[in-house]
Amino acid sequence: MRIMDDVAARFSTPVPDVLGEPWQARTLTLADDGEASPPVATLVQRAPSAGAPAEPGMRRAVLYIHGFVDYFFQTHHAETWEECGFTFYALDLRDYGRSIRAGRRPNWMLDLAIYDEEISAAIALLRASHDEIVLAGHSTGGLIVSLYTARHPGDVAGLMLNSPWLDLNEPWFTRKVAAPILRRIGHLIPHAPISSLGSGYGQSLHSSTGGEWTYELEWKPFEGFGVYAGWLAAVLKGHRAVAHGLDLTVPVLMATSGARGDNKKPSAEELRTTDVVLSPPQMWHRAAGLGRDVTVVRINGGRHDLTLSEQPARERFERELSAWLKARFPVAGNRPLVA
Repeated sequence: MRIMDDVAARFSTPVPDVLGEPWQARTLTLADDGEASPPVATLVQRAPSAGAPAEPGMRRAVLYIHGFVDYFFQTHHAETWEECGFTFYALDLRDYGRSIRAGRRPNWMLDLAIYDEEISAAIALLRASHDEIVLAGHSTGGLIVSLYTARHPGDVAGLMLNSPWLDLNEPWFTRKVAAPILRRIGHLIPHAPISSLGSGYGQSLHSSTGGEWTYELEWKPFEGFGVYAGWLAAVLKGHRAVAHGLDLTVPVLMATSGARGDNKKPSAEELRTTDVVLSPPQMWHRAAGLGRDVTVVRINGGRHDLTLSEQPARERFERELSAWLKARFPVAGNRPLVA
């Protein structure tokens, strides 16, 4: 119990979240990393209903990890998990979204394993009231949770990957010849700027530019926060680990768009109905190396973030997720899990 008390003490008491009722957030204090201000992470969840009995199967939980230039705001996606008997939690990693702090570089890191600290702390906190934890990750978050599960095989019961970033979406020459050079540059000059995101994908999503979704542009700006050599080198290191095979033993659902769009100059139709950020064929190619029980689902008409696709594709994704959860994590006899 002392270990659990120590973990809980690192989280603040819940406060109302920017999403509004019934969502609440808890700030996690992380180890000092020598920057101008210490890092924090933020755990988001729906506030428990006072006095309400536990729902069947709610001894299970999912911890959702966002992608690059991203944070959790997809509350409709949480409902699918809840309908399948999972308590939903989301984690804004250090220097992302709710966890961005003055004096720190947004979305910055030099080793993907640094996120083990906040993920492990969140899982430890969840284990006080849940027996099984599933990790869910989108894009870079999909890479992060895959590598985390390989390093901590006993921590989680399954993985859901929404368009995971498992390889560099560039031509052969860039991936095979330029990438090793970029890794070296990343170690020598980590803050060297490499590129920035194109604004088209974000503009196709946000309500201010004709999209369907409203979110904080300070936390998820159209052109991102810049891509730097050290950050990219860390991602490429993760890609190499995936290419060598992770041998995960837990069930994995990988869901992707059914088609790759142009990631340089996408058309309006590609922005609406394809992945214009990453390459689904690369994801399909890497799927077999993830583990022993990998289900791949291709969502025709899906965007890079399947939860933000147009309604028909979005609903198909949620149905596929629901079917996978019910098949892999059934509630025996439709009775609540034993507490």
